[in-house]
Amino acid sequence: MEKTLEVKLAALKRNPSSRVFILADAKDADMGFGIASPGRDREGRLRSMADFRGQMREIVRQGLVEIMLMSASTSDVLTVQERLFDNSAVTPAVRANDSTDVHIVRSSNYLHAPSRPFATTTIDHIQAGKSPCTNGERKLGANLGLYSVTFNNDTALDLETLEAYKAFRLEAEAKRFDHFLEVFHPNTPAKAHGIPPEQIPFFVNDHIARMLAGVPSASRPRFLKIPYAGPRAMEELCNYDPTLVVGVLGGASGTTHDAFALVYEAKKYGARVALFGRKINAAEHQLKFIEHLRAVADDEMKPAEAVRAYHGALEKMSIRPHRSLDKDMELTSTAVSYGG
Repeated sequence: MEKTLEVKLAALKRNPSSRVFILADAKDADMGFGIASPGRDREGRLRSMADFRGQMREIVRQGLVEIMLMSASTSDVLTVQERLFDNSAVTPAVRANDSTDVHIVRSSNYLHAPSRPFATTTIDHIQAGKSPCTNGERKLGANLGLYSVTFNNDTALDLETLEAYKAFRLEAEAKRFDHFLEVFHPNTPAKAHGIPPEQIPFFVNDHIARMLAGVPSASRPRFLKIPYAGPRAMEELCNYDPTLVVGVLGGASGTTHDAFALVYEAKKYGARVALFGRKINAAEHQLKFIEHLRAVADDEMKPAEAVRAYHGALEKMSIRPHRSLDKDMELTSTAVSYGG
């Protein structure tokens, strides 16, 4: 079945001003958060990985997102063994690296220590569910990966990050593996990286432009995933290279209005992709949440209208919302790093 991701990326290649918008459900949290990654059910109990994967199956069958981002172990179950994506317009994707700033485990201090590159999985395991594998077996699994980098204004550490990404790109190109690139803001405290807060988005923009200047089309990421840091930084990056498809990360769960407004604002200033993890996973009803998120992304509803409609849908289903409508209409801050 034709993948809507490929249809929309082709439309953006023909016309970078196209209004098409790509949505991804980022359910790769088990690569970072450990036991808590599946979230909690309506009674406040921690879900199991079986529940987590069950929700992924429902969302893929709903077909309103372009990408389902997973851990390699989950993709092995859903993509390789169950063949969930064979007759779906949704594209399977896998987190290809898990640098130390995404190790959000209890009682740890990794979150604020300078990011160090690391990858648990391999391209072979993502593509085939095994290593080594034949070229024919590479078609069994996913062929899209998320690669994440974090720069902390430290020459030695940032160079280590760049060299790891270069090695990944070269292997990916040799194995015809596609990827998209996630660039976080510095994860170290301000006194360590020394960058004024208002300049961080432009520090990140310059890193992206400088880094990709040395990468030919055969090895470039399909699109970017960055924190949304306001109109000026987003417009600057999108205007710099209109052929580069820019996406935003969803950050912490926040309010429903946070999620819908993020898509609306980011799209207004040039973004054409949004990847939501915790905002979808924490929703009272994930399928209904995605349905209304899709309506905002496709210019069918404004954010406030979609929040009210979502609450109306919950009421019809006799589902008690986490917050009153008034509280859910509030706008709060969004995270700029994996750990929030």
